[in-house]
Amino acid sequence: MGKNLDTSELETDFKTNQYVVYPIQGVGQIKSIEKKPFKNKEILYYIIYFEVSDMTIMVPTEKAIEIGIRKIVGKKESEKALKVISEKDEPLTTDWKLRYQINLDLLKKGTIGDIAKVVRSLYHRSKQKELPILERKIFDNAIMLFIDEISHSLDMTKSESEHLIFSRLEAEQT
Repeated sequence: MGKNLDTSELETDFKTNQYVVYPIQGVGQIKSIEKKPFKNKEILYYIIYFEVSDMTIMVPTEKAIEIGIRKIVGKKESEKALKVISEKDEPLTTDWKLRYQINLDLLKKGTIGDIAKVVRSLYHRSKQKELPILERKIFDNAIMLFIDEISHSLDMTKSESEHLIFSRLEAEQT
């Protein structure tokens, strides 16, 4: 069993109780930072809980940044992302498999701007034609990630965040 450590003295990128974004998984809270044995070594792990999926994962602290874990963006970045979803959509290729891969790659990068582009693109595409199942899953995941981060960043409830996002998506395209 790992030891829960006093994080005030640790040199880690993130701290206990901090909310972070894990690409594709969404917003999670670091519940603890623990040392656990792995291959005859003691490895330091972030124990991250994701409320949206009721899931807890362990991430080695030294790999967190490489994996793409990042702080929740500030209000300025959130506003930029909300502006992105309000902009005119530039349709991607008509080849759905290629579109799927492009959108999946954007989600894996995990920046809020990339998530906004996926949300905008697939939302507008779904208004023209029903999305194939795999694209629908990407859209559902992207919108959930977007709502989650925007609500944390702008200190809103998830339903307020969802309302704001969909009102921006449905606004007149410029």
